[in-house]
Amino acid sequence: MGYEGRKQVLHETIRGWVGYFKLADMKTAVEAIDQWLRRRIRMCIWKAWKQPRTRVKNLIKCGIKPYWAYMWGNASKGYWAVAGAFMQNAVTNQLLYSAGYPCLMDYYVLMHRV
Repeated sequence: MGYEGRKQVLHETIRGWVGYFKLADMKTAVEAIDQWLRRRIRMCIWKAWKQPRTRVKNLIKCGIKPYWAYMWGNASKGYWAVAGAFMQNAVTNQLLYSAGYPCLMDYYVLMHRV
């Protein structure tokens, strides 16, 4: 699944899920799920980069200094650990939002205003 396909599926799933549970008052649960979802997206991005050379190049594009990009790009940690450790510094929430990834909390707030 490519980036665009993943964004489309996330939008549809989140919209349906929030619509189904719109009567519930679950702000703290939505915040926790939203954090988990962003970490999962970062993990998928890290997996898509595959090679250490590609990881280093893309980390530099994200604004990480070359030394740290090299260190992190060649790290041998698991995908989930990487997504929680340094990918949140490279791929920030604002970057995910500007790339078009949905935010669960935005849908939740929108549905509770209506």
